[in-house]
Amino acid sequence: MGLLDHVDLELLDALADDHRATVVALADRLGLSRNTVQARMAKLERSGVFLSFERAMSPKALGLPIEAMISITVHQADLPRITAELGELPEILQVHGLSGQVDLMAHIAARDTQHLFDVDARILSIDGIERTETSLVMGEVIGYRVRPLLASARADSPRAESPRGE
Repeated sequence: MGLLDHVDLELLDALADDHRATVVALADRLGLSRNTVQARMAKLERSGVFLSFERAMSPKALGLPIEAMISITVHQADLPRITAELGELPEILQVHGLSGQVDLMAHIAARDTQHLFDVDARILSIDGIERTETSLVMGEVIGYRVRPLLASARADSPRAESPRGE
């Protein structure tokens, strides 16, 4: 992924304001042609800027009010198979690979503490998982965000020309 120019950053900022904005609405907002916005969006998508177009939903709305983070230590040689098996557990919302003593960090949603206990037992039953440690999520204090990064990137980006001039 190459560096983003000022126009890309303006476009991403507009999308952060309204993630449902149409290409036409973005073009109007930025003073660009529809074709320019469409081409920029395609380029951003190809280069991996957009992570997921899946709608974020509250696990609570699905009857899963308990969230936990489970630290997982694995036998390294089995990591690809283990991650594939973890991906089959519907209660796992997300897994990150880590450096350090813990290999994986799984974000889990559960109906109640017994369900969480059962999910942890299923994780531990996967061959190659050495141990887990579970911490209950007490609340989200800073949600996923990119706004501060966009602001920083825009401040550091040379503004060769206004996006309206394109």
